[in-house]
Amino acid sequence: MKFKKNDALTCVVELDDTALEVCRLFDYEFSGESKFSVPAMPTVPKSFGIGLIAGPSGSGKSTLLQKFGSPMVPQWSKNRAIVSHFSGAKDAYERLGAVGLNSIPSWLRPYHVLSTGEKFRADLSRQISDGAVIDEFTSVIDRNVAKSCATAMRRYVTQAGITGMVVASCHYDIIDWLQPDWVFDTFTGQLSDRGLKRRPCIDLQIEPCSAEEWSAFSVHHYLNTSMNKAARCWVATWNGVKVGFVSALAFPNANFKHAWREHRTVVLPDFQGLGIGVAISDAVAKMFVFDGCRYFSKTAHPRFGEYRNQSPKWKATSKNQRARNDYREDYATKEDNHKMKHAARVCYSHEYVGVQDVSGDE
Repeated sequence: MKFKKNDALTCVVELDDTALEVCRLFDYEFSGESKFSVPAMPTVPKSFGIGLIAGPSGSGKSTLLQKFGSPMVPQWSKNRAIVSHFSGAKDAYERLGAVGLNSIPSWLRPYHVLSTGEKFRADLSRQISDGAVIDEFTSVIDRNVAKSCATAMRRYVTQAGITGMVVASCHYDIIDWLQPDWVFDTFTGQLSDRGLKRRPCIDLQIEPCSAEEWSAFSVHHYLNTSMNKAARCWVATWNGVKVGFVSALAFPNANFKHAWREHRTVVLPDFQGLGIGVAISDAVAKMFVFDGCRYFSKTAHPRFGEYRNQSPKWKATSKNQRARNDYREDYATKEDNHKMKHAARVCYSHEYVGVQDVSGDE
């Protein structure tokens, strides 16, 4: 894409009494006309996934962005859940997951009651498309949310083969997480061709904890806020900040011994989209297998389930994505008190097997 070398912009305001008084107080000579120039936009690659225009406020980012198109502003109904604004359930959870909004309770709320961060992610989930332009990218959200959102969006754009997206932001901290194919800095006037450079590592610390830690995470679990008192628990921290929680329960079974199953796994909303959930789940599973146990997990969450369907670390069980035949009114089990509540829920079911190299080490 080629653009003109420079753009000079002019705006004129009426010099009313207030404006004239301000000029007098600060001894500022002003005719009512303001002029400023926009940096020259260099030629960018013909084919790319994501391009980024970065720079300080007032440096011409929005003007340059207009060269690529006009931003789409999603419209939301106050009487419908945000998931109801997509073409179907699959489209909804794929796109919402693409921006790191993985909270099912939030999916089922109307847009106007969401937090600022959730609103940004919801808008973004509907804006992502070939040739989309997005202004003020991550400008109104917490920087941890910005990193997770940028990471999730880059992953989705790559997997879906989306091309020609251009975003503008005053924040440089997202560059390593968004991994744009090119960056134009309006402050330096330089265009850099980044390609897909490796994003920063997330160094998680996972430590045993008491069940009392669950209270800070329980409201974010997609199904149940309860915690079995017999569960073993771990909390995950990143740079000293608590970000995730995992618990496991003993899994008695007549067919094998020393089995455990995942009980609760939650990542706080601000850190969803970075891959923390699957990472801490895998880490705890690996610990049990290393100790000679078998480790199982069942989930209805598509993010976890699809990851495990594709991961060599997990093996699908015979009940994976199948209706539960034992959840019938005419089939008595020890779960009679609640089985019919979940009779229609088709879950992902896996056993952690790890990945071994030729030496037998994982």
